[in-house]
Amino acid sequence: MTGHVLVVNAGSSSVKLAVVDPDTGHRPVTALAERLGSPDAALHVHRAEGPGHAPAAPDPAGGAISADEALTRLVEGLTDAERSTLTGVGHRVVHGGSRFSDSVVVDAGVRADLDRLVALAPLHMPANLRGVEVAQAALPDLPHVAVFDTAFHQTMEPVAYRYAVPTAWYADHGVRRYGFHGTSHRFVSERAAELLGRPLESLRLVTLHLGNGCSAAAVDGGRSVDTTMGLTPLEGLVMGTRSGDVDPGVIGYVAAQEGVGAEEVLAALNSRSGLLGLSGLSNDMRTLCDAAEAGSEPATLAVQVFCYRVAKTVGALTVALGGLDAVVFTGGIGEHSSLVRSRVLDRLAVLGLHEDPEANARHGRGTGGRVDRATDPSSTAGPAALVVPTDEELVIARDTARLVSGGTP
Repeated sequence: MTGHVLVVNAGSSSVKLAVVDPDTGHRPVTALAERLGSPDAALHVHRAEGPGHAPAAPDPAGGAISADEALTRLVEGLTDAERSTLTGVGHRVVHGGSRFSDSVVVDAGVRADLDRLVALAPLHMPANLRGVEVAQAALPDLPHVAVFDTAFHQTMEPVAYRYAVPTAWYADHGVRRYGFHGTSHRFVSERAAELLGRPLESLRLVTLHLGNGCSAAAVDGGRSVDTTMGLTPLEGLVMGTRSGDVDPGVIGYVAAQEGVGAEEVLAALNSRSGLLGLSGLSNDMRTLCDAAEAGSEPATLAVQVFCYRVAKTVGALTVALGGLDAVVFTGGIGEHSSLVRSRVLDRLAVLGLHEDPEANARHGRGTGGRVDRATDPSSTAGPAALVVPTDEELVIARDTARLVSGGTP
């Protein structure tokens, strides 16, 4: 495959772009627009060093520009030479519902289907789809591909994705578990197989995407068979500001006690809960670990609850897999927090996992490798624990390149 792919991740308050070589993963250009809609909005563009390329300084956006304006400016800021290398544009789209089990070239029919899915992810889908629209207007001669967070999990069976709710909710409104972070779970499971020196088809993996948003997946032979997020990204593990699993009765109870509507309670579960809610201090695990070390009891509790829930989930997903070959840590926390990994692995000793403190500390800076005591990378004597840096942009670029060149799943 020759040529590059422009990867677009459009949100309401930030937009990320990257020009990616799908073969090597090299990114000659990366760009970020942040704090959009505020007076502090700024654009950052970086060009890899080399002939004709140099790092660029951050560019003040010049006011409270919108995500649409920022995306247009970033695309128009590509040089003619950079545009000439592009063979397609890949878009991160949060929700594909049950309609999309693979990435897809966006045409009028696909766009109509995507519009019907907005209700499933109203916080994310409008921004994602506006990103597609704006990029299509700026680059009308290139094919545009939607790559879904949910697609990887469409291999789940009904026993894993159905809720025990009235069947009409499922049939009429699509109320079921979809799962998210699929591009990350897919990438790290494939990379884990490479690091272990074993065929992916032979492996039972629990992949842990731990960041401000968190999810776990049971990956059997490269296929997702269960995951922790559900209809929305609120279900599952404790996250930065999201509660994860709670008794649904909490919503009605708190609404009645506080004299507010269900929407306000849901907003709190999404934006004022999780690590932030438990600690009353921060949603950032680094801040909480430092505070816990300094003696903060709320911070200590937040870290403990987070690690407990992760370990408990690994146990549950091991049952879903019928056994376990490896646990894979990824995401900002999973890749960088040796303390979190240590505490999770300590609780997983019952499954035969044991931390190697030296290796765990060494891989606490986003590098990949094993963090358990086994030294043989092809060992099948017991489960392995690995850190695998994720690369969702590369997955999007490769899927786009595959579809642009006429490839199939």
